[in-house]
Amino acid sequence: MFAAFVPGAGMKKKRTKSNARSKSADVIIPDKLYFRIGEVARLCRLPAYVLRFWETEFAQLRPSKSNTGQRMYRRREVEMALRIKELLYEEGFTIAGARQHLRTESKAIKLQPALPFDARQLPKDLKNLRQGLQEVLGILSARR
Repeated sequence: MFAAFVPGAGMKKKRTKSNARSKSADVIIPDKLYFRIGEVARLCRLPAYVLRFWETEFAQLRPSKSNTGQRMYRRREVEMALRIKELLYEEGFTIAGARQHLRTESKAIKLQPALPFDARQLPKDLKNLRQGLQEVLGILSARR
């Protein structure tokens, strides 16, 4: 008797880093207000118990709970879970190191100016703007 030939049978796919884990940056988060823990686990490609553990370790990951006790993640918490996964699994941080890194990131964001311009340059810029507007007004009033 002859065995049937099945293409690829008995061959194992070699796991490389590129196909072993997807990058956290490649995840597309649906446009929703709330996500249940199962949805977040699927998006992050992690078991739900890992997310529950991270809630105890990272102050930035605090989903609210519904009346039934179900964890409800907002978009920013889903993004934070993906960022934590990236720090731990892709960049090789320890939990303590990732916690510290997230703290320094949040401090750096708070230190950035809220305005899209430098407030120290504001008086000079306003003076130049006022002078330019006065020139335009002079040109327009001279044409009458």
